[in-house]
Amino acid sequence: MDEETEKMCRAGMPLLGDPFPDMQVQTTHGPMSLPGDMKGKWFVLFSHPGDFTPVCTTEFYAFTKRAEQFKELGVELIGHSVDQMNSHIKWVEWINEKLNVTVPFPVIADGMGTVAMKLGSIHPGKGSNTVRSVYIVDPKGILRLMLYYPQEVGRSADEILRVVKALQVGDKNGVALPEGWPRNELFGDDVIVPSPKDEKGAKERKKQMGDACLDWWLCHKKL
Repeated sequence: MDEETEKMCRAGMPLLGDPFPDMQVQTTHGPMSLPGDMKGKWFVLFSHPGDFTPVCTTEFYAFTKRAEQFKELGVELIGHSVDQMNSHIKWVEWINEKLNVTVPFPVIADGMGTVAMKLGSIHPGKGSNTVRSVYIVDPKGILRLMLYYPQEVGRSADEILRVVKALQVGDKNGVALPEGWPRNELFGDDVIVPSPKDEKGAKERKKQMGDACLDWWLCHKKL
């Protein structure tokens, strides 16, 4: 990777809270406009290093097996790598036939690396393929979560499903979610109550919530 390409990779990485970059993409299901075609929906775009590779194949199988669970949450899945369309089509065909599933989501073909550059999913220290990145985008087109894994470690589809649920619950109820929610070691499936905004609120918090507070800044509750 030359110096100029490396600079472009580093410059293209979006930040949490940014609008998802506008892009026109070609997928195995036809052309798409992102985030426009997903307006009003949550979506998860996940990049993989390469088609016909062992770890990526296990990930696609896992996402396929959980696709209905994502659908139930109103979440669309979109795959992506810098492979060509022919490779994607053949690989998806192989997965469907050999693993007895049907991959239901589109996969972006990004042979020129344009999408990867916009998303910052090519990390110079890990070569010229896309890393295992995950981008969760809300119905307003805002980037809410990013995860990056190296080529040698596969992602957990269950964890991606969990964090989408957590984001949706947090947005709906104005709360935060503890580690491992809904199976937190301290609070189980309780949620975290936002901290008070001033000293008066801090003094009243423990009095109002009692045993549901370990201190005024750490209170939990059932939904």
